[in-house]
Amino acid sequence: MNLPLLWVLTLLLVAIVLFVRNKPRMDAVALLMIVSLPLTGVLSTQEVLAGFSDPSVIMIAALFVVGEGLVRTGIANQMGEMLVKHAGSSEWRLTLFLMLAVAALGSVMSSTGVVAIFIPVVLSICTRLNIHPSKMMMPLSFAGLISGMLTLVATPPNMVVHSELVRHGYEGFSFLTFTPIGLTVLVLGICYMLIARRWLAGHVDDKDSQQPRHRIQDLVREYRLEGRERRLRVKANSILTGQTLNELQLRKQYGINIIAVERQQRFRRTLLSATGSTEVRPGDILLANLVSPTIDLLTSYHELGVEPLSTEDSYFGDHSKTLGLAEVMLPPDSQLIGKTIQELGFRSQRKLNVIGLRRNRAALEGLLVDEVLRAGDTLLVAGDWKHIHVLQGYTRDFLVLSLPAEVEQGVPALVKAPHALFSLAVMVVLMVTGAVSNVMAVLIAGLLMGAFRCINMEAAYKSINWQSIILIIGMLPFAAALQKTGGIDLAVQGLMQLFGDAGPRMVLGVLFVATAGISLFISNTGTAVLMAPVAIASAQAMGASPAPFAMTVALAASAAFITPISSPVNTLVLGPGQYSFGDFVRIGTPFAVVVLFTTIVLVPILFPF
Repeated sequence: MNLPLLWVLTLLLVAIVLFVRNKPRMDAVALLMIVSLPLTGVLSTQEVLAGFSDPSVIMIAALFVVGEGLVRTGIANQMGEMLVKHAGSSEWRLTLFLMLAVAALGSVMSSTGVVAIFIPVVLSICTRLNIHPSKMMMPLSFAGLISGMLTLVATPPNMVVHSELVRHGYEGFSFLTFTPIGLTVLVLGICYMLIARRWLAGHVDDKDSQQPRHRIQDLVREYRLEGRERRLRVKANSILTGQTLNELQLRKQYGINIIAVERQQRFRRTLLSATGSTEVRPGDILLANLVSPTIDLLTSYHELGVEPLSTEDSYFGDHSKTLGLAEVMLPPDSQLIGKTIQELGFRSQRKLNVIGLRRNRAALEGLLVDEVLRAGDTLLVAGDWKHIHVLQGYTRDFLVLSLPAEVEQGVPALVKAPHALFSLAVMVVLMVTGAVSNVMAVLIAGLLMGAFRCINMEAAYKSINWQSIILIIGMLPFAAALQKTGGIDLAVQGLMQLFGDAGPRMVLGVLFVATAGISLFISNTGTAVLMAPVAIASAQAMGASPAPFAMTVALAASAAFITPISSPVNTLVLGPGQYSFGDFVRIGTPFAVVVLFTTIVLVPILFPF
């Protein structure tokens, strides 16, 4: 082993260890590798930075924009409604249609985004049909992973492997190359989950696993907010007059959290969102929520110049058409973890107010503004339904977990849904026909989304998961470095010595197991970057076509069924499904073996050696 290869392998080992520890963040580790690799003398600075212009990287970024356009136009939500309509009250039909819907949508957009969208839909359906959510959440995550095996653009590893084939001078994969194998795995996955779901939730006590209710008063009860609603009329001589809610600091100083403001405007009273810039006027009725139902506010009322009104009826009930509640969950990779509720800026940025917090299913009481948030916390937010609907479009740092039954049906952005579908159809047609390159097809679809106002520029930039993009760019140079230093040849020689005589099918199996095994510890995209050159070199060493070997690596990268940390898709459903680590090992391992044997059998038939 030469010294340059030793340096490269050392950096690779450091990267893997940091990925496993998740400290620092994965994108920070990738940037650290970009800086470190030129210091080994193996690659130049220009070679290390070449990933920023790689077509697959540009295409992945553009696909995030296309996917966001589908989210903002409510297409996924409509699929959820269709799901309920066709599934009826049958649990097996629900499993079937759910997996088909998620796989179909995930084949053209981020599977993580699709699963995040469907979680509240599935929870709502489970509550309606009295089905324990653990029976539906794992089928949801499995379908999201399988969707990555359906098309070229379904997941970044597919495009990474395709790009590696092209870089070596071979013909890459087309848009539908993955489809025959993906459809086979999907059918097997549906059949498997129809059986395996019977083994889920058997150990869960239904009395201790009540899901988020779907009526406003149920959410009020669960977050222990009973008796805290107040309606306060602002007197003419009130000290609040002319000041904004941010200036007043009523929550910190008096324990009063303003949810909304009733104001007389011309001939009718309207309900205004309580944002930080909302200015209080004489005659306003403040819809407030107290930090504690036991605090004595009589002195505060007099000091502030407000008078309490009757609260016999809940103002949430009175204003259910415009004022609502929603539960918001923080996923494990949320950037909001470690921040306080005050630092979230929900009132100023989202025009919503945080009025409750649950941790480990228990509601916390008292002044919550300085409470440091943890992964898995659920926040109860209150505000205008339209702002809650907007909140559903953000899935990177939080996701709307549950909406009560009072929410109005339908999504306002559905008016743009036909345009989004047309843009998507254009992209698919261009890819299938090969009229333009894949990256150009995706860019055209993104531009059409913008031209039709399915998405604006601000939302487009926010939709791109820059952490994933930087991760891919940072890992791409390792493939070139290992190639230059002989690392790929060394790995292939070892592979051939151990398994070469057993035939190409055995090599496919070893590649699958190695790829799936590595992806248990680092991202499947990073795994694909490392294993694709090994697969191609193995094919060259055996004098075989590289297509079946590259395809095996791509499929194995999506077969992250075994642990809840193998993929963000699994991590998202861990809490809502009330799963343990062992649940994924118990259910996921057999299916990973099924996919392994399916790959070994089908890939050589469709892609001869």
